[in-house]
Amino acid sequence: MATSERPSARVDFDRPSLARVRDALLGGQNHYEADRVLLRELLDIAPAAPAMARETRQWLVRAVRYLTERLGVDQFVDLGSGFPTVENTHQVAQKYDPEAHVVYVDDDPVVEAHGRALLVDNDFTHICGTDPLNPGETLAGVARFIDLDRPAGLVLCGVVDHVADLQQAQQVVKSYAGALAPGSYLLLLHRHNPLDATEAAVVAASLQDRLAREGLDTRYRSRAEIASFFDGLELLEPGLTEPHLWWPDGPRLAPLTPVNRTALGGVARIP
Repeated sequence: MATSERPSARVDFDRPSLARVRDALLGGQNHYEADRVLLRELLDIAPAAPAMARETRQWLVRAVRYLTERLGVDQFVDLGSGFPTVENTHQVAQKYDPEAHVVYVDDDPVVEAHGRALLVDNDFTHICGTDPLNPGETLAGVARFIDLDRPAGLVLCGVVDHVADLQQAQQVVKSYAGALAPGSYLLLLHRHNPLDATEAAVVAASLQDRLAREGLDTRYRSRAEIASFFDGLELLEPGLTEPHLWWPDGPRLAPLTPVNRTALGGVARIP
């Protein structure tokens, strides 16, 4: 780690963490009672939230697989990556290219320490403990491990959702996209409020309100607002969609629920 300070000395385990709540949603072990209390309240609002967490994970798996296997992308930066779980970005990319380089970026000190321990024997995968919302600092750290003059895949799953000001969030995305080589790709997933008086809109608003009361500001934006993050980029088919609609591996077996409409994702080429 970049500092000798123990991670536990810098973390308040009595307050929930988005990384740990997400880990709990995916069935992981890296969470505490404060996280589980919040999770139970979120499940009261959206009982299908764990299934949706898996849906978004599978979206990422399919997108990384497509870029690696079909388009030959051999380096990825995964921003706000959270705790390692099943089918991580490096596992997917390195399945198709064993020497694909992957850098995970997360400023949660527990995530950073845990990731370093798990990846100690993987020479092609690294952890960068910078703030994903600080492109300058993060790109300087990432440049130690990948070549920014070559195409890369930039993963932004649930990152700019936590920037309240839309223009500031757009600037974060533009800063990263502008620093990557032409032919790079943006993989962006964002929480969505359809704003159409459906149950999905009610669920999105309720989740946003509950997270805000915990100090975990999370924006469920409109389709137009999310689409704005791709301005100037070349969206790949099928465009900006709900995660389960982005090149599914087969026919859908599980029924859809309102929470399935509370996220939109897309993959775009940086010209």
